[in-house]
Amino acid sequence: MTLPPPTSPPASLINTAARVLARLNDRRLRPLGLTFGQMPVLAALKQGGPLSQKELARLARIEQPSMAQLLARMERDGLVERTPDPADRRVSLIALTDKGLAKQPQAYSTLLDTNNRALDGFSAQEVEVLQTLLGRLLANLDAELADQR
Repeated sequence: MTLPPPTSPPASLINTAARVLARLNDRRLRPLGLTFGQMPVLAALKQGGPLSQKELARLARIEQPSMAQLLARMERDGLVERTPDPADRRVSLIALTDKGLAKQPQAYSTLLDTNNRALDGFSAQEVEVLQTLLGRLLANLDAELADQR
């Protein structure tokens, strides 16, 4: 992959960094039977308990059709299970299985290691500035999305 020059627009650099990180994380998670795209779902389910597909799509910022495909693969692989929502039988609640829960510690360790490698040579202050700037950028993008609804 050819990297954009450092003078490229920030959005181009962020996009490239995100794609490279996703590829690295996918490669490193593969031996665990996981993909990087599954991590937001696993995290949301661990924090929030059983959730509907709609709630998961919102939390993971994934479109509904993509979420449906992702959940189907995760269910096939035994990472999640669906049960009818007692409050609304038309809705299924998705929950982690024991297998999905058991994979999380090693998966998070793998992601943290990738993160640390990506930030190699950054000072603590530089990491803090980067986090602050990216947080502001995400807030701007979230506001833009909200305006388009």
